[in-house]
Amino acid sequence: MCLFSYAEDPDPDEQAPAGLLFVPVRPEAAGPVLRVFRTPLGERTAVGFSRRDLLTATLGAGQPAIPLAEPALRALTEPLGIDRLVVDPVLTAPAVITKPEYAADVPARAL
Repeated sequence: MCLFSYAEDPDPDEQAPAGLLFVPVRPEAAGPVLRVFRTPLGERTAVGFSRRDLLTATLGAGQPAIPLAEPALRALTEPLGIDRLVVDPVLTAPAVITKPEYAADVPARAL
């Protein structure tokens, strides 16, 4: 006898509405510009976070973001040919090092 009822479980292909999302942007002179990311396989995707603290944990405290409803985010990315939306992704790539580690031992003029 099964203790769980699966009749109420959504189909994995069905997308539940994400609601209000915190969407990463780049500040530009004309206003904020939506940041577009890539999946591990290289597909362009929009990214949104259900909570501001999740965005901060993944992209850092300095990442500007705007609140957008899921339909608005999809409407912005559709003309760009982007139909994928990733909600609450976890960054798995190592942080980018702006200066080589050995540079501390080398005089500045040698770089």
